[in-house]
Amino acid sequence: MHHEMARWRLAIVIAVIAAITGCDRRIYVQDGVTDGDRFSVPPYAYASSDPVLQSWVAYGLARSVCQLEIGGPNPARNQAFECELAAREALIVRWQQSLAQGDPYLEQLATTAEAGYLKEYVWHYLRRREWTRPEDLDLAGFTAWRTEVLSRRHRPETRIIGSWGFAATLP
Repeated sequence: MHHEMARWRLAIVIAVIAAITGCDRRIYVQDGVTDGDRFSVPPYAYASSDPVLQSWVAYGLARSVCQLEIGGPNPARNQAFECELAAREALIVRWQQSLAQGDPYLEQLATTAEAGYLKEYVWHYLRRREWTRPEDLDLAGFTAWRTEVLSRRHRPETRIIGSWGFAATLP
């Protein structure tokens, strides 16, 4: 188990380094606002081995990588449906890999994915005005399913997103 956690942390570090080395500080400036060239999570997040917390770190990294892939004048501000979906998928994969239990939200999200309704979940609970509705959504099926399976009080959660800042200036 300890070796699995070490491998996972190594994979995160490699992903962050890959994202950072491809960054040019100039691409993160738009209208005088700069988001920087380094992706960060709160210090307690990368110092903890808590599987819930590490699952949310995976969410933040996956979302960030997707934003970079989309590109544009300020990638950190991309709010695409595809990025949110990819990040929730990474969140579920990491949670399931940890073999942990006891987090009601993550367990409900994993159940949603296993039922084949993660796209619909993201659209229903996290939709933004600027998103274009994917053609293959089964909203009627999702509505019937969530009425049966999810709590009436179910609310989406986003515990860690991460942020962009500047890496230390190198000599």
